[in-house]
Amino acid sequence: MKTTITPLVTYRNERPYPFCPGCGHATILDRLNEALQSLSLDPEKVVLVSDIGCSGLSDQYFSTSAFHGLHGRSVTYASGIKMARLDLTVIVIMGDGGTGIGGTHLLSAARRNIGVTVLVLNNFNFGMTGGQHSTTTPRGAITSTTRAGNLERPMDICATVAANGASYVVRATSFDEDLTERIADGIRSGGFSLLDIWELCTAYYVPSNKLSRRSLDELVEELDFARGVLASRELPEYSLAYRDAHKDHRNAPLLSATSIPVSFQNAVERRFELVVAGSAGGKIRSASRLVAKAAVASGLWVTQRDDYPITVMTGHSIAELVLDRSPIEYHAVSRPDALILLSDDGLKKSGAYLAAMTKEQWVFAEASLPPLQTAARVLLFDFGAMGIRCTRASQALAMLYAVARKLQLVSPQALQAQAGGAHSDTNTRALTAGEKIAEFWEAEIESV
Repeated sequence: MKTTITPLVTYRNERPYPFCPGCGHATILDRLNEALQSLSLDPEKVVLVSDIGCSGLSDQYFSTSAFHGLHGRSVTYASGIKMARLDLTVIVIMGDGGTGIGGTHLLSAARRNIGVTVLVLNNFNFGMTGGQHSTTTPRGAITSTTRAGNLERPMDICATVAANGASYVVRATSFDEDLTERIADGIRSGGFSLLDIWELCTAYYVPSNKLSRRSLDELVEELDFARGVLASRELPEYSLAYRDAHKDHRNAPLLSATSIPVSFQNAVERRFELVVAGSAGGKIRSASRLVAKAAVASGLWVTQRDDYPITVMTGHSIAELVLDRSPIEYHAVSRPDALILLSDDGLKKSGAYLAAMTKEQWVFAEASLPPLQTAARVLLFDFGAMGIRCTRASQALAMLYAVARKLQLVSPQALQAQAGGAHSDTNTRALTAGEKIAEFWEAEIESV
């Protein structure tokens, strides 16, 4: 059967620009078009990236690829495109509003010197949404949100990106005769280039501030901002440098995967949810991880979700384990089949578990804890009363061993096989303590 390939259809809006009469956007787009033609770039290898605002209407007038996204995020989208496709020429068309909303993205792109060209269509206000002040609005300017005059100093976009590593930086106006050449130079630079192009918003900013072509030049001097080419230097471009730094790892993970061969049997017949709740510093997560690895070695699918505060060695530590014979698509635990409570910290975070559990589930709780409000079967443990010497850091693993054995989740052999490594002595002692706990419980569990 013959396959028919449909050629790519390029869409371009042939109608007049939708901008207000006298708006500088139209002139800047014409100069961009001239720059692209002068560089003889393949339109299929050019991507225009825009976000929200009047400037976001621009890309439809070019026979190139385009990406339109959230306000202030255009530089981020452009960076991602360039990282993925080094062969593309990526150009951002954004307003001054986006430089404030996405300021951190602008700084990051400049620091990395990632090879995109940013055209800031700077008319000193949010023109599309009613003329609110932006980060570039001059001090004293009247806008819909600064009726008594703007009190803030405007952000010097050019000085900001130049100081943070941009390759090519220009401050210009939409009236500059050499604007086409400056845009072409920015694209040609290969690194991060930005052109802060001042222009007129005739709908909102000009009527309240009497701004004109001549006063644009005067405003530059009044603000004591530099004009023209402010930076032009050769610096490593991030996309290329990144690939060069990782060329020896291309198509290979930086961290090798650890394989756990299936060497043991299991008796799990359905999804089983196990929660361990204790205090930070009690090795809750690492002990649960050892059990999870033992379950994998027993042919089970396992997920582990940990919950702990941002502090170190204080507060709670909780591990949720889900074991199943089939792939696990939903890993959250709301009603565990078994809950191990090791401390007050763990108990304080386990109220929802206890309330949801029924008589079909088990709670294994430290004997000194307050009475538990739950319908689940409760089995208490007291290391001292059992005659078991076990450090705080070993209690979680000891209890997990005992519970896993008594509920037949994984075999003792599977747990012992995972207990080796740097902490093998500590783990072995914990498993020995768990064996004693399991023996101590034997009669009690059978009598419940």
